[in-house]
Amino acid sequence: MRLKLVLAGIFLIAALPSSPQTAPAATQGGIPFTVGYGYSEFATDWSGREGGSTIWVDWNTSRLPARLHGLGVEAEARDLDFAKSGDNPNLREVTVGGGPVYHIHRFGRINPYVKFLVSFGRIDFSNRPGDLYTHDTRNSFAPGGGGDVRVFGNFYVRGDWEYQFWPDFLRGHAFNPYGLTVGVSYDLSHAHSR
Repeated sequence: MRLKLVLAGIFLIAALPSSPQTAPAATQGGIPFTVGYGYSEFATDWSGREGGSTIWVDWNTSRLPARLHGLGVEAEARDLDFAKSGDNPNLREVTVGGGPVYHIHRFGRINPYVKFLVSFGRIDFSNRPGDLYTHDTRNSFAPGGGGDVRVFGNFYVRGDWEYQFWPDFLRGHAFNPYGLTVGVSYDLSHAHSR
């Protein structure tokens, strides 16, 4: 019994000064955010199509456990007020929100993702003459997805599709615009190998 305790003590003392790795394999520089700007074209589910600007910021969580690698948070703001094709000239949709985004494993230079955003939305529209109901605000929900394609360095081109649910809109009817955003983004984080 004493021999086992002595051997265990020797192994423990011998292992204390050792280290499995003397330098990290990589260091993370910069900040873990990607920022982007794009143009959106949406079918309004009411009066034709409309386009506008979209900005987004993705927080890339790099310190989560391995099974959660790729999970992040996206914040997005969109203003659809251009290129209107419908018969409602005052139609304008503005949303600001965010939610989880999951970046699926890369396929070469393509980094696909899926997302689910909860937004606060505002919509302006024309109504029948004399009807004062021409503006509404409410929460909306938007599943979506797309992909980022690395162009050079930390610059990416993004294609993003989104389907929005605006519940209980227009006197009890749902409003479900959907559309595509194409834009560019810049990754503010850098991984440096040693």
